[in-house]
Amino acid sequence: MNIVTTVSTWMIPLIILVILVAAAWKRLPSYELFVEGGKEGVNMAFSLLPFLLGMMVSIAILRGSGALDALINLISPLLELFGVPPEIVPLSIVRPISGTAALGMTTELIKTYGPDSFIGRLASTMQGSTDTTFYIITVYFGAVGIRKMGDALKVGLLADLIGIIASIVIVSIVFAK
Repeated sequence: MNIVTTVSTWMIPLIILVILVAAAWKRLPSYELFVEGGKEGVNMAFSLLPFLLGMMVSIAILRGSGALDALINLISPLLELFGVPPEIVPLSIVRPISGTAALGMTTELIKTYGPDSFIGRLASTMQGSTDTTFYIITVYFGAVGIRKMGDALKVGLLADLIGIIASIVIVSIVFAK
């Protein structure tokens, strides 16, 4: 067993021990505070549930309606002009909406084309270069009660677009077709 494995194995128990010693030092009721934090966590989970459910239903409708396939067929000639594989479009559309759905799509692309293929590398890079903007805004802003989120949405989607374009450019340069 090397030193990294040993340190990582003991890190969480040591952090818990430090917290318990600090609570005892300050004479705080550590168990009661732990239970109170657990209650707050459960309440937060229940408050997030409607937002998560709405997001999951929206994604299911988008994929099940065939709208995604129609969009891909529409823009395929333009994508091929720039050397972008049309297979990557669903990932670039779904990634700002749902990380789980995007991870599933990335997994399918890697299974289909292989991890060392251009599409596999592009999907992996895109997965790491973008974020779940709609999920973040819907869940976290909704949970805190922020109603005016227009600027955050614009900036988040712009960052996703830049991440998608940068992924395509960098993977094309580094792993030339």
